[in-house]
Amino acid sequence: MANLTINGKNFTLDVEPDTPLLWAIRENAGLTGTKYGCGIAQCGACTVHMDGVATRSCGISVAEAEGKKITTIEGLASGATLHKVQEAWIAQDVPQCGYCQSGMIMAVAALLSEKPKPTDADIDEAITNICRCGTFQQVREAIHTIASA
Repeated sequence: MANLTINGKNFTLDVEPDTPLLWAIRENAGLTGTKYGCGIAQCGACTVHMDGVATRSCGISVAEAEGKKITTIEGLASGATLHKVQEAWIAQDVPQCGYCQSGMIMAVAALLSEKPKPTDADIDEAITNICRCGTFQQVREAIHTIASA
């Protein structure tokens, strides 16, 4: 059993302590916005916030996540009001296939929380998520749009 706080709600999940957080979120909590990409914490499709820090959930066990505040893409918006990153994604028409985008949005939201006006170097350092469609320029443009607002 694992007790997790996801998007402000408490979940008691019947999982082993070494279960990857990604699978507990998707399969046990039923929140499928967080995606499986590589399983080795390299691509970023599974990015969530853990205590406000962008974290690749496939590389974290539920035991490591207990007692932490976990936010998934489903919890990023405030009710019906989209997060500023989600709004910028729509305005800049960032996604193509969209598979990586929930993780990319979560990584960008964490970056902007830490550095509201990031430089290109800051973006290059923090946003290491992989997008097979190559939307990196649109991502960068959306970040700069938010930073200049």
